Amino acid sequence: MHAMQYEVTLPADYDTGVLHARVSRVGHLLDDWEGLGLKAYLLRERGVHGSPVNQYAPFYLWNTVQGMNTFLWGGGFQKPVDDFGRPTVRQWTGLAYEEGVAAGSPALFAVRRREPVPDGVALSEVARDAVAEAARLAREEGAVLAAAAVDTSRWESVHFSLWEHDTPKAEGDLFQVLHLSAPGRTALPEGRQW
Repeated sequence: MHAMQYEVTLPADYDTGVLHARVSRVGHLLDDWEGLGLKAYLLRERGVHGSPVNQYAPFYLWNTVQGMNTFLWGGGFQKPVDDFGRPTVRQWTGLAYEEGVAAGSPALFAVRRREPVPDGVALSEVARDAVAEAARLAREEGAVLAAAAVDTSRWESVHFSLWEHDTPKAEGDLFQVLHLSAPGRTALPEGRQW
């Protein structure tokens, strides 16, 4: 499993209705993308749920590198680049994936927490803790799914979870889920990824 995200931070007075309409119009285009586990079309709106910014920040879990590369280099990513400019695309290698206790419910909110991997701690301990955190999040009331991954070029971990409600028991940035494309969600390997 590979995680990927890009962020487009928009002006404070940006009409986020434009993004709602955009996702309504094009969100279905990845509903059957080969190699994609899931794509959550995420939005933070300034002043809503404590967000300081307007930000469009889709989050992906990929089953295959080929599917991810086809999206990035084969044309799928070109439309966001044309519309918003070319954002930095962050990538993390999967550590854990868990279906949540509310796995059959619609994902309405997401939480993403990035944090540095601390120096002086055994890497196996960091990975074990990330796996345990994904499992803990998945057991919380309203959890649709939880994942953990790491970027070894920055030594940064990311915890990502989807929720059926706006009061998740997870720390991090809270996003609205505008659409969820999940053609390969059932193929995402559950549990520890190594």
